[in-house]
Amino acid sequence: MYGKAFAPEYQGALNTLSVNSSLTDVLAAGTRELRAAEHAGRQGEVARSGLAVAEAHRRLGQVGDADRAWKASYRAARAAGDTAAMAWALWSGGTLARQRGAFPLARRLLGLAAELGERGGDVVVRGYSLAGLAETGRIQGDYEAVRRLHEQLLAEARRRGEARHTVWALEGIAQIHRNTGEYDTAYALFEEAAEIAARADDRRGHAWALRGLADIVSVRDGNVERALALLSEAERACRAMKLSSALAYNHKMRGNVLYRAGRWAEARDLYEQALAEFRAMSEPRGQALARLGLAKSLARLGRDRAETAAELAELAGELERIGLRHAREMVARAQQEFGVAAEVVR
Repeated sequence: MYGKAFAPEYQGALNTLSVNSSLTDVLAAGTRELRAAEHAGRQGEVARSGLAVAEAHRRLGQVGDADRAWKASYRAARAAGDTAAMAWALWSGGTLARQRGAFPLARRLLGLAAELGERGGDVVVRGYSLAGLAETGRIQGDYEAVRRLHEQLLAEARRRGEARHTVWALEGIAQIHRNTGEYDTAYALFEEAAEIAARADDRRGHAWALRGLADIVSVRDGNVERALALLSEAERACRAMKLSSALAYNHKMRGNVLYRAGRWAEARDLYEQALAEFRAMSEPRGQALARLGLAKSLARLGRDRAETAAELAELAGELERIGLRHAREMVARAQQEFGVAAEVVR
């Protein structure tokens, strides 16, 4: 049995904020409490308020501000001798590093966060940090390495009745199954995640689950209208909460659905929109995936074959550099699809 979803990253004076609070509201409240704590010289509260500020900036795509905020939160936590607060700051920094495509740094910071969380007796930050490590591996395509960790974290979250973390783990495992072609299993897991998130009033988790379901009904069933309807429902939640990254991924997925349906001009427009959104928040993985969809759409619309070859070769090199194995395999399939796999751009 799951209770209502909560946001453990909103701490101290901000612990009354909802998991569904608009990020602009979180940022305003966090900044206000941060200034008051700084004025009063309460380093522990500076760390806790600073964490909320860092997370609001990160989810709004304001990466420079997020980077400064998590580091300031960590310094305040260290000054206060608060090990758990140090762990939370490192978790935020590691999550930001993953968002920016700095995967080795993400793993290092999240590993340290898990260690400090255990040392500080905070089981939640330990779990979130291990989850971050699992997600980092999954995003890079290291499925076998992280599948067991995902399942371990799912069991722990179920045991504690923590809805938000259960939803995250279900979605992660579902994505692994989807990427390995096990569509029925993936659909069932995304469906369970959506149901738990809805009952727990976790709108962010629900939006991501709906996106996953839309992907499956598009690629497995060819049901374009249902997929688009699911994405529209998810988009409303993203806009209400100002979830910039989730909204950009929603638009990219809408492009995928339209591309599969042969509606290439519409897909092109969605990929262009998503690419601009990802660039605005300096999110390299999202940029790469949107560029790939855009390149494929333009090729279908008659783009010069040599230009397609050059774009895909450049994208393959970029993904190799970042370390995104699954996305690199997607580019390889696109090169084969358009008959440019053997062409080398110098």
